[in-house]
Amino acid sequence: MFINKLPSCLEAICMVVKMIIFPLIRHKSRIIVFIEEAVKLDELQSLWKFSINNVCLLSDSQFLMPGLVDTHIHASQYVYTGTALDLGLLEWLEKYTFPIESTFKDLKFAEHAYTKAVHRVVKSGTTTACYFATIHLQGTIKLCQIISDVGQRALVGKVNMDCNSPDFYQEDSTDSIQDTERFVETLLNQGNANLIPVLTPRFALTCTPKLMSALGEIAASHNLPIQSHLGESKGELDAVRSMHPGYDSYSDVYDKCGLLTSRTIMAHCIYLTEDELNLLKTRGVGVSHCPNSNTSIRSGLMDARDMLDRGIKLGLGTDVSGGYHPSMLDAMRQAIQVSNIVSFEHHEGENYKPLDYREVFRLATLGGSQVLNLEDKIGNFEVGKEFDALLVNFEALDSPFDVFERDTLEDKIQKFIFLGDDRNIEEVYVAGKNITCNNKLHCKLH
Repeated sequence: MFINKLPSCLEAICMVVKMIIFPLIRHKSRIIVFIEEAVKLDELQSLWKFSINNVCLLSDSQFLMPGLVDTHIHASQYVYTGTALDLGLLEWLEKYTFPIESTFKDLKFAEHAYTKAVHRVVKSGTTTACYFATIHLQGTIKLCQIISDVGQRALVGKVNMDCNSPDFYQEDSTDSIQDTERFVETLLNQGNANLIPVLTPRFALTCTPKLMSALGEIAASHNLPIQSHLGESKGELDAVRSMHPGYDSYSDVYDKCGLLTSRTIMAHCIYLTEDELNLLKTRGVGVSHCPNSNTSIRSGLMDARDMLDRGIKLGLGTDVSGGYHPSMLDAMRQAIQVSNIVSFEHHEGENYKPLDYREVFRLATLGGSQVLNLEDKIGNFEVGKEFDALLVNFEALDSPFDVFERDTLEDKIQKFIFLGDDRNIEEVYVAGKNITCNNKLHCKLH
């Protein structure tokens, strides 16, 4: 149990200014059973029969927040994060991504790389991630094993590619479908509710309609999520029109193949027509906004405000390694910067409101959970939800920022969002379990 303090500006996410959060173990997960004011501690102790020894009173320099949700990240690309940012999307894929991802056929290398990737992501405060792996079945299963051992919550996809790819990194359509079915069956049979298979056609340029339609059928038969890329760069749009001339739009390619559903996550979505945006809204598709990647490989600027105003589900993604940073704190900062740029480059003289820190906080938590269709389980602190949380210390040892007596709690949280990093994150909880130690131990073992 935690006694926590939060500013009223974040009540939409975290409920109250000073509260007691009581996670109770149910079905191997800790469900939040009450959120009450701290002054009721004695009354609640009598009612719920918990020991006062199990109460954690946070110091003035600590606060508890919902875990961060990364709606789009390529685990296999972590090995070259922070490099290879000199090309645009299509050239970048050919020169860097496909050659490096092809090396994950080596299971020993895959285990080494995925272990470091998951460790870094969890250390950065991401309690839930939506991962792309590679086309390799065994390597993808290994990624799932590592995630399970660490205790992170995740959606994981075996990537599908059966055309327009190098010979050394391309699947036969039938093999791709069969391996995907094996992957789905393997993961579902493990019975880990925190690990969900997600159907993952890379994008319409590297997948035939036959393959995409088969993946749509697999998703429908098991009621599974789908993830891919959409409208990321202008060159990509031109190539899709050339490859799929019989469709009304890029989005229509996916829709005709049964890939646009209420459980679909589409990354980027920078260059979409009015009809496409309406289609996403009608189908209930979630969008992963990846501002770091969009600018780092010079794809474009996505108008997050417009997405929100349209009522399209929106979350944030790091998009490692098009995005050069694995932390969702960076995604939050970049989302604000991109929104600021959109506001003065494209809306001069209009009544346009850029995203602020409250909104990106929501996008990185509750918004992400909605995009991944997990809002009934995670995203904020509500009774009945599972306890995914970060214990943050503003004055942690070697903290990258300083606080002063004049700072309000809201000021301190803003400083954490704009200046903080993993040094400020003291504990990471998923479904009520402290996975901080698991993450450190796993790193040492490898």
